[in-house]
Amino acid sequence: MRLRPYQSSDCRALTELFYETVHTVNRKDYTQAQADAWADGKPDLKAWDRSLKAHRSLVAEADGQIAGFGDMDSDGYLDRLYVHKDFQGRGIASAVCDALEAGCRAQRFLTHASITARPFFEARGYKVIKEQQVERKGLLLTNFVMEKQR
Repeated sequence: MRLRPYQSSDCRALTELFYETVHTVNRKDYTQAQADAWADGKPDLKAWDRSLKAHRSLVAEADGQIAGFGDMDSDGYLDRLYVHKDFQGRGIASAVCDALEAGCRAQRFLTHASITARPFFEARGYKVIKEQQVERKGLLLTNFVMEKQR
């Protein structure tokens, strides 16, 4: 596996990986309707590209394909972290997180973790600040505001 900086040409592949991950990996913790509201398969590619370029965004490649990605802003907010369904459990999310945290000068890191991702972040030393319900297309989804001190 290798990590590299995000490029605009990655955008469509990352949104497809996001959709696929939500609809397979996260489906064990969310209903089909919630997954559809979270990832509807109609991403705004320009908005995704702008956001990914505004943050430090890394792409993980393995076996000749994109295996995962993540992005963090300069204040330590980890916005997205997704691993392809076929590459789960191979240390890709940890490698992306390690690199993003190491490359950020913030004294604390913050994320909004899904039910699925909560145990991963807890194992990395993140603590739940609060459980919350976020609205997506009229449906409520549970996630957790989590924080880690450097």
